[in-house]
Amino acid sequence: MTATLFQLAFLAAVPFWALMILLPTWRWTRAIVSSPLILLPALVVWAFAIAPAFGDFAREMLSPDLEGVKALLARDEVVAAVWAQVLAWDLFVGRWIYLDSRARGMHPLLMAPVLVLTILLSPIGLPLYLALRLFGKRAPDAV
Repeated sequence: MTATLFQLAFLAAVPFWALMILLPTWRWTRAIVSSPLILLPALVVWAFAIAPAFGDFAREMLSPDLEGVKALLARDEVVAAVWAQVLAWDLFVGRWIYLDSRARGMHPLLMAPVLVLTILLSPIGLPLYLALRLFGKRAPDAV
């Protein structure tokens, strides 16, 4: 069951990434991605994955230490939950990048590699986008 949840977490996020990268100018892409509800599928997977370990997880998060977190991450259900959480966070960041770049009129061919990098390594994708953003026009409603 845990392996299934691990795989489901990815499958819950990938359709939204595909829209942002492969169909960025399609009117339905913006309509779908504009909703923060796109994060819910991955978060539902997180809830199911973390449920068996929630008590231990919550206790450790209230007073974290390296050894306790390492012990939690030795549990398959916690790894699946953390994976779902990472995917949801990356999608949140990618969603913001997509919406902000569209508001700024940045070209989709420029943004596609940035979004791919954000999926793979969001700690690199986000700063790269922020650097590119410095050279783009200011959007009226950009944050």
